[in-house]
Amino acid sequence: MNTATPLIEVRQVSRSFPVGRTLLGKPRNTVRALDGIDLELRRGETLGLVGESGCGKSTLARLLVALDQPSSGDVVFEGHCLNRLSRRKLRKERKRIQMIFQDPLASLNPRMTVRASIAEPLGNFLPQAGVDADDLVDELALQVGLSLHHLDRFPHELSGGQCQRVGIARAIVSSPDVIVADEPVSALDVSIQAQILNLLFDIKDRMGLSMIFVSHDLSVVSHVSDRVAVMYLGRIVEVGPSRELFESPQHPYTKMLLEALPHPRPEARTRRPEVKGELPSPLNPPAGCHFRTRCPKAVSECASVIPALKQTASIEHSAACHLVPARLEGSNSD
Repeated sequence: MNTATPLIEVRQVSRSFPVGRTLLGKPRNTVRALDGIDLELRRGETLGLVGESGCGKSTLARLLVALDQPSSGDVVFEGHCLNRLSRRKLRKERKRIQMIFQDPLASLNPRMTVRASIAEPLGNFLPQAGVDADDLVDELALQVGLSLHHLDRFPHELSGGQCQRVGIARAIVSSPDVIVADEPVSALDVSIQAQILNLLFDIKDRMGLSMIFVSHDLSVVSHVSDRVAVMYLGRIVEVGPSRELFESPQHPYTKMLLEALPHPRPEARTRRPEVKGELPSPLNPPAGCHFRTRCPKAVSECASVIPALKQTASIEHSAACHLVPARLEGSNSD
């Protein structure tokens, strides 16, 4: 059992967005993008965050770096509640939590050179860097695999992979403690993805960073993560050590995701996904367990009671499902 104090704690976080407006300017409807999220990131670990598109992964990522505020609940970083800090205090904490965005080209200012883009966080967080900024930018450019002649170019003159290298350099220039990587390779060619992933995790190990790695690609997440959290329609449905979760998934949704992974010999599959129906609209999610309308094993309780995360096979492994047996008190399975 890991008893270390978490670096980041997400406590009952929810986030809602208004959808459409009436003639009087009032919201026509509300989307609950996050619904009572509890999660923690430990120092030095990589936490994978997976789920289908629209499940709330990117919304949660933005809350973690204080680019957005929760509708309720708290995001706590080393004892400081980020969503309750003043602007001045938040700036001090924000330099320690940086983000790598999904679209590398869209995340860069088209009017700024690569050098200016990488150096910009220094002006925001470390103005004392002064004349040393150029030397630091040169060093970082080489570390992330860029040539010095790239520094005078503009984003449109670079490839997608080169733009993401710039994004990585921007994220680490302020020497953060945490990196939130929001699908950092999904917009890149397959041939480039492995290079960027290797670079990212080489930097993580060298700098001793903690990381939240957001992705819909379970095969990548299984290789890079120490623990994995699975999201479905704004809720965490399962979380546990990576190897344990992939070898012994507990929640029906996690099983569905794993069964849907490409197989080198499809005809050799012993099991096929049993999930029925389409992903419900987040505007009108099912009551009780959000997954029940697609779950082949749903019972009447699933329609009325929201399942809480409970320990399952081990003390580190939890799932939110009425049909998953809870770990017995005093069990030696951990």
